[in-house]
Amino acid sequence: MSDIKNYVSESYNELRNHVTWPTWAEGQKLMVIVAVFSILFSLAIWGVDEVFSAAVKQYFNWVKS
Repeated sequence: MSDIKNYVSESYNELRNHVTWPTWAEGQKLMVIVAVFSILFSLAIWGVDEVFSAAVKQYFNWVKS
């Protein structure tokens, strides 16, 4: 149990004294960048999914005929 207390204490000390946190404005800017890239990436995946879905449908229609 003392190992867990030691780990939590050292982790807290590390976060409190040695981590450089971004400013509020920088955090907001980075959040917008992450949101934009997440939307773009999800649209790209959706597009590829639609293309492959159409290709598979076309293949099965071709095989069926």
